[in-house]
Amino acid sequence: MASLVFSFHNPKATHSSIDETLTLKRTHHHSNLNLKTHHMLLKNQPFSPRTMAATPKNSRALFRCSSSPSSTTINIHELDETQETLDVHHEDDRPLSQVWREIQGCNHWEGLLDPMNSHVRQEIIRYGEFAQACYDSFDFDPNSKYCGTCKYQGSQFFEKLDMNHFGYQISRYLYATSNINLPNFFQHSRLSKVWSTYANWMGYIAVTTDEEEIRRLGRRDIVIAWRGTVTYLEWIYDLKDILHPAHFKDDPTIKIEAGFYDLYTKKEKSCHFCSFSAREQILAEVKRLLDYYRDEEISITITGHSLGAALAIISAYDIAEMGVNVVNVGGEMKKVPITVYSFAGPRVGNLKFKERCDELGVKVLRLTNVHDMVPTVPGIIANEKMQFQKYLEETLSFPWSYAHVGTELALDQTHSPFLKSTNDPSCAHNLEALLHLVDGYHGEGRRFKLVTRRDIALVNKSCDFLKGEYGVPPCWRQDENKGMVRSSDGRWVVPERPVDAHRSDTAHHLAQVLGVANLPLEAA
Repeated sequence: MASLVFSFHNPKATHSSIDETLTLKRTHHHSNLNLKTHHMLLKNQPFSPRTMAATPKNSRALFRCSSSPSSTTINIHELDETQETLDVHHEDDRPLSQVWREIQGCNHWEGLLDPMNSHVRQEIIRYGEFAQACYDSFDFDPNSKYCGTCKYQGSQFFEKLDMNHFGYQISRYLYATSNINLPNFFQHSRLSKVWSTYANWMGYIAVTTDEEEIRRLGRRDIVIAWRGTVTYLEWIYDLKDILHPAHFKDDPTIKIEAGFYDLYTKKEKSCHFCSFSAREQILAEVKRLLDYYRDEEISITITGHSLGAALAIISAYDIAEMGVNVVNVGGEMKKVPITVYSFAGPRVGNLKFKERCDELGVKVLRLTNVHDMVPTVPGIIANEKMQFQKYLEETLSFPWSYAHVGTELALDQTHSPFLKSTNDPSCAHNLEALLHLVDGYHGEGRRFKLVTRRDIALVNKSCDFLKGEYGVPPCWRQDENKGMVRSSDGRWVVPERPVDAHRSDTAHHLAQVLGVANLPLEAA
């Protein structure tokens, strides 16, 4: 393809350097945010961690969710005057560029979660927004022939989602075959003429290209974001609680849930979009990017929500197990750190899988809502909380033994004064609601206080969770005119949408990962 997305000929290319200016005009009722970036002049952006650093702690600015109508814009301070200014000693004044390895979990976030470190909070929310972008860009409409795709081409992805200020560019999209045993997860069109019979869009790989953002982060960052589920939880009942050997290396005792394994490894040779498995797409692209940026400080960060969180952990393990993150820099072998930000994810594999992730140095921070059922499965009978799990798994070969990987930050929706009491399981599982809980969390026993001033209207983007007095309608986010546009002759039509597919050099980079010379496309 000729586009940036899939013929990323020069990944180091950036837009012309423009000085960034940030001007805030504050009153008790409004603020205007003008931010000039390397990409465009952004207006009425959702507040992000990147602009947080430029905002005084005592600001009462009103931040508008760019996708919502002005009538749902909310000044959280006018609605809840009991919100206090965050104590100064909770703020980490060190530049992120100096402490990024610690923030990315090199010490398993020890001492950074209680009380909550300000850098960790901002990074959790930032990577959560990368995961949320998978939902906001996905076509769920069964009446569209493009159902199951991303709504936007890669070159326009972050612009369409008002995320240009993040400083990343898409390097490739990820697809998986829907011809596996997770029927309630995939989306299909009701029409006969569709973009693909077998494929679903599963997420993306992006890389930092904005030089200012690279300096702020202290490294160039590769992000892998996996799509999960927004409100439908039926897919969880499709899990058969059957463990399958990963076989990424020679140890057959390392096992992952069979449905996750199939989603990650299966492919359909007759389909242009899933002729490579999701696994092969990941390994080939990460290899390509690391080869290109081998002389730089670089990180790999993988994020996902729900089933996407499971895929995030599997792909992190795979990259580390295959040694893709080990690069040769001037004759010296250097390991690129891998971090997973997992949101409301289920258990993925057995105890041996967890132990191997730890051995490989994969760092995982799991964000959960204690009222969410998804992180409790599979492995209800035997899991990491059981004293004799290792004995059951290794001595008795118990076939239903699962263990969570990494460090957990468990949050409680009842601590937020903005959320109503509900028995709707989709609310407890919602990603935007979880990011809201992160925003107000300060540590065990500490009062819920919002910090980054994320618009609380985002909580109701795809659910009905906010208290009624805030006046935010449920499930408010939708495409204007449901994606219909007026043609040149005045008729309303569904526009044609080019669907980005694989890079032409995928087989080449995959062959390097697998150590197989001249790997043919049909064998990849």
